[in-house]
Amino acid sequence: MKQVLILTLLATLLFGAQKEETQKNIDEQMKKEKKYAQEQKFYTAEEYDFEGAEVDQETIDEIPEMPDYNDDFNMDSVYD
Repeated sequence: MKQVLILTLLATLLFGAQKEETQKNIDEQMKKEKKYAQEQKFYTAEEYDFEGAEVDQETIDEIPEMPDYNDDFNMDSVYD
């Protein structure tokens, strides 16, 4: 009878320890999910207003074109 009682007590302790560890793992995964949700909110950029950073297509024509300096750049004689 004592053996059954001891076995029952040990089984209860083991299952209780598993339950605590399971709850700990669940809490840890929930923290990771919250962090992931915050990161996704940042990456999807749903809350950001980018209208101020848009380029006005009319002002692009006003930008002067840069000369092509690659034609004048010749280093062939340097290594001779």
